[in-house]
Amino acid sequence: MTVTTDTDALEVWINHDLCTGDGICAQYAPDVFELDIDGVAYVKNGPDAELLTGPEARVPVPVDLVLAVIDSAQECPGECIHVRRASDQVVVAGPDAEAA
Repeated sequence: MTVTTDTDALEVWINHDLCTGDGICAQYAPDVFELDIDGVAYVKNGPDAELLTGPEARVPVPVDLVLAVIDSAQECPGECIHVRRASDQVVVAGPDAEAA
C-alpha cells in the first residue's frame, strides 16, 4: 500500500470490540491513543485530553503524527484501527483500507 502524507485531513477511530489491548497504538502515537483501565485502546484529542469512549468516537490526526497513526493501524494485531480522509471518507489505513 502506498501511503501519502498530503495535506488531506485524516481522522481515526477504534472498533473497541476488536481491540486486543496490545498497546502498540499507544506506543506509536500516545497523543492519539491510550489504553484504559479496561485494557482497551481509545482515541483522544491531544496528550492531556479525555479518552473518547463512544463507539463512534473519531478524532482528527495531527499532521505530525500521520505516519505514526498509519503505522499503528497497519501493525495492530486486532485490526481495529481505522484511518480515513475526512474530505471523501476514503479509508487509507486499517482493515477496510483499499489496496494501492
